[in-house]
Amino acid sequence: MRISSFIHPDLIVPELSSRDKEGVLIEMAENITGVFPQLSSKELLAILKERERLGSTGIGEGFAIPHGKLRDIDRIIISFGRSLGGIPFDSMDGKPAHFFFVLVAPENSAGDHLKALAKISRFIKNSAFKEELAKAEDRETLERLIWEQDDLT
Repeated sequence: MRISSFIHPDLIVPELSSRDKEGVLIEMAENITGVFPQLSSKELLAILKERERLGSTGIGEGFAIPHGKLRDIDRIIISFGRSLGGIPFDSMDGKPAHFFFVLVAPENSAGDHLKALAKISRFIKNSAFKEELAKAEDRETLERLIWEQDDLT
C-alpha cells in the first residue's frame, strides 16, 4: 500500500492556521471537502470528532492521525497538515502535535483502513522523516518527503 497514492497535492497543508484541536479537525475536514466537494464537511467533521471522543488520535512524538469512515466514498483519502508551532491535541505523551495525517476510509474497508494506519505509523518511527518534515519550506517538498518515505517503508 502506498500512502502517497491517496494524497492529492492539494491535501497537503504546509502551515495550519488552527491553534486548537477542534480547529485542526475543522480545517482538515474543509480541506478534504474542498478537493472532494461531493463529501459533506459537516459529516466528515462529525466522524472525526466522534473518533476523538473515543480516545485521542494524538499518538505522540509530534504526530496525530485523526481518522474515520464515510459511507459515501469508494477509496481512502489522506490529508496531511503541519503546524510548526504545535497544537495541543491530547497526545499520549502530553506534547503538542505538529504533523497531522487525516485518514478517511470507505465504511466497508476495515482491512485497508488498518493497513493505511499501520503504514503511517511506520512513517512516524523514522526520526529523520520528522526532522525533514519540520524543515520543509513548501508543499512540494512535503509531498516529496511523503513519497520518499513511502518508498522506504
